Amino acid sequence: MSTLLAESVGIACPPYAEIQIMKKVIHIFTALALGIGSACAQAEQAVLKVCTAENEMPYSNQAGEGFENKLAQYVAEQLGRKLETVGWTDPRYFIRDYLDKGLCDVVMGVDAGDPRLLTTAPYYRSGYVFISRAKDGLDLQNWDSPALKQAKRIAFAPGSPAETMLRAIGRYNDMFNYQQELAGFKSKRNQYVKYDNDKLVNEVASGKAEIAILWGPAAARYVKASATPLTMTVIPDNAKRADGEKVGFHYSTSIGVRKDDSALLAQLNKIIKDGQDNIEELLEAEGIPLLEQPETAVSMN
Repeated sequence: MSTLLAESVGIACPPYAEIQIMKKVIHIFTALALGIGSACAQAEQAVLKVCTAENEMPYSNQAGEGFENKLAQYVAEQLGRKLETVGWTDPRYFIRDYLDKGLCDVVMGVDAGDPRLLTTAPYYRSGYVFISRAKDGLDLQNWDSPALKQAKRIAFAPGSPAETMLRAIGRYNDMFNYQQELAGFKSKRNQYVKYDNDKLVNEVASGKAEIAILWGPAAARYVKASATPLTMTVIPDNAKRADGEKVGFHYSTSIGVRKDDSALLAQLNKIIKDGQDNIEELLEAEGIPLLEQPETAVSMN
C-alpha cells in the first residue's frame, strides 16, 4: 500500500526505517531463543563419567587412543549420554579413590566378578599368550614346551600368572637380572612400577628376547603392528603349580559400576547383550584373541 493511499483512507503505517528495525529485533530475539534452547538441550544431556587410565596403552590414554576408550564411547552413545573421562595414574587405588567416591560412574575392563564393585556380564574373554618371532619357528604349545627351557631371555610382567609358572618350571631365577633391566632397575617398594606392553613385545621383535608371555589384549596391538612378523599363541587354561593348584590363564572382562548402582548395571547389561557383534568387531580390529565364554557367563546375558 502506498503512503498516499494509506493517508487517504486514514491508515497509519510506520516509516520504512522503523519496519526494518523491528525485523532486526525479531531476528535477534529468534536467534537468542534458538541459542538458549540449544544450550538448554546440551545442559540437559546426561553425562557418563568413565574412569580411564591416563597412560595405560593399549587400553586407554588421555588422547582417547586405546581400545577401552573406544568401547567407552560406544557405551556412552548407546546410553544417549555425553562421555566424560576421569583419568587416573595408579591402578592400585582408583576404584577406592575415584569410583567409590562418585568421581566416575563406570570402569571399563575389570575382571568379571571383581568383589570391589558390581560387574556386568562379560563383554569378552581372552587369555595369556606366548609371543615369538615367526622366523624362529618355536613350538610353543604349553608350559612343557622345550623352547621355554632353552630360551635365554623371556619377557613377562611380574605378579602375573606367567611369573607363577616360570617359577614352577624353574626358569624364574634365570630371568631375574633381565627383569630388572626391563624395569630400569626401579625399586618396586611402595610404588607402581610399570612394564610397558609395547616394550615387552619389542623385546622379542628386536631379538633381545626369544619369548614374551603377556595378556593377549595387552599385546595384540603391538604384535599386529610389528615390522618383524610375530606369532601369538594362546596359552591353554590347564596349567598347575607344583602343589597341584590351578593357575588361570583365561579370563572374562566386564564393565564395573558402584555397588549401589544396580540400575546402571542393568542398562549396561542390555547394551552388551544387544551390541555384542559391534563390540566383538571393535576387539577383533585390535587383534585381540577372543575365546568362548563359559556357560555361567553366557547365562548372565
